[in-house]
Amino acid sequence: MAAHVSVCRCLVVVLALVAWLSCAAAEGGGGYRAVRQRLEVRRHLKRLNKKPVKSIRSPDGDIIDCVHVSHQPAFDHPFLKNHSIQMRPTYHPEGLFDENKVASQKTKTPSTAQLWHQNGRCPEDTIPIRRTTRDDVLRASSVKRYGRKKHRSIPCPLSVDPDLLNESGHQHAIAYVEGDRYYGAKATINVWRPKIQQPNEFSLSQLWILGGSFGEDLNSIEAGWQVSPDLYGDNNTRLFTYWTSDAYQATGCYNLLCSGFIQVNNEVAMGASISPISDYDGSQYDVSILVWKDPKEGNWWMQFGNDYVLGYWPSFLFSYLSDSASMIEWGGEVVNSDADGEHTSTEMGSGRFPEEGFSKASYFRNIQVVDGSNNLRAPTGVGAFTEQSNCYDVQNGNNGEWGQYFYYGGPGRNSNCP
Repeated sequence: MAAHVSVCRCLVVVLALVAWLSCAAAEGGGGYRAVRQRLEVRRHLKRLNKKPVKSIRSPDGDIIDCVHVSHQPAFDHPFLKNHSIQMRPTYHPEGLFDENKVASQKTKTPSTAQLWHQNGRCPEDTIPIRRTTRDDVLRASSVKRYGRKKHRSIPCPLSVDPDLLNESGHQHAIAYVEGDRYYGAKATINVWRPKIQQPNEFSLSQLWILGGSFGEDLNSIEAGWQVSPDLYGDNNTRLFTYWTSDAYQATGCYNLLCSGFIQVNNEVAMGASISPISDYDGSQYDVSILVWKDPKEGNWWMQFGNDYVLGYWPSFLFSYLSDSASMIEWGGEVVNSDADGEHTSTEMGSGRFPEEGFSKASYFRNIQVVDGSNNLRAPTGVGAFTEQSNCYDVQNGNNGEWGQYFYYGGPGRNSNCP
């Protein structure tokens, strides 16, 4: 009797499948593709959204899931199946705490927090993860490309070919150093909410830790803030990270949207909104970001503000960066989709040019590098680069309080940037 029931159930499933295939065929290839896409999106969401211990609804509409630290997406990576989590770095860069003490005494710009903190916190032994929605994935060009930057989106100061200027659609205004071995970088970054013209464009301010050539083998670790309607579905300013070991082709992603970065902190969520934001000619807010290589374990760690050590990228993810970086960049990046043959009006930084100065133009201050002795120090030989200075510009400076700093940004399209 049990065998008979089992056969009947199998028959029902087969008939349902035949009926579904018939419907899809009747609707044409489009119907079949739509069903296949729905299944693909559902599978992807299941991979990304791990079972939470607790969930918190942020005032901006995000759901922050508190996921046990050992169940985070990083451990989907085959090389991390038996990984022992390093809960804290072996060493911080020398001079970090002295520098933080001086900065906190001198700066008049209060630090920022994350919006979701207003409605709760994640318990110990969990990490906060912004829940990915179906709409988030569907905004991407494909499920596979969700959470990834486009190829050729890195600023390359030394090889700007005018014919390739907008081939990638990315434009930059940066300060940079090269010609040495670097083991990390730090900066305090002014936080704004730049206006975005097209939903498929973004504006970000970040630091880049780079190794390899600017060809197919580029290694990059990136961290900062961004406004990206395509990625998040709104115009909020959000904390983000990115990594790649092959010039944005097949490896890496934003935040925790693939396996790679291992988070250990239960207070800061990658991809969550930063609050408050600077006002033009009003209150100014900034965030401090440090990325450095642990000299003992070799992993690349990230710290947000003076208090939050967030986690690390295991060194095996990289080829060149498994040793050291050969270039550090700090600054802004926008996507210029060149719609209707006109330059985008997507803003970089505050949307104002550097010469307007404090409380009007956006800044990076106290930019530093980590040297081979694990010391934080001021960079030497800092260069500046932008593809089109009449659209977005950068101006370096140096003083006692801010150390090495620069103002950067711009409005995009204007009378001198058609």
